[in-house]
Amino acid sequence: QVQLVESGGGLVEPGGSLSLSCAASGTIVGFSAMGWYRQAPGSERELVARITIGGFTNYADSVKGRFIISRDNGRNTVNLQMNSLKPEDTAVYYCVGDSGRRYWGQGTQVTVAS
Repeated sequence: QVQLVESGGGLVEPGGSLSLSCAASGTIVGFSAMGWYRQAPGSERELVARITIGGFTNYADSVKGRFIISRDNGRNTVNLQMNSLKPEDTAVYYCVGDSGRRYWGQGTQVTVAS
């Protein structure tokens, strides 16, 4: 059974930074890609950032230049460094991993407010 567990969410003021981490456990051959999605209240879940096993990255336009995704292939972990946070970044953030199918974490809340 593969599990993805996120950590690092919380409350931060506008302009601040947070770092999210995701660790996979279970029997995993390896993830061809890992990434982060988010879902704000009343909105659809959207891709935030994605990184392939080869290190190719893509970001949502709304976070380009502010967020940085990275991964450790050997440890099956993925991180999201979020800088210059805005209130509109408030959402539940979900880790995903693709390995024959898509695996989802349970999500971690990020709240950006004064």
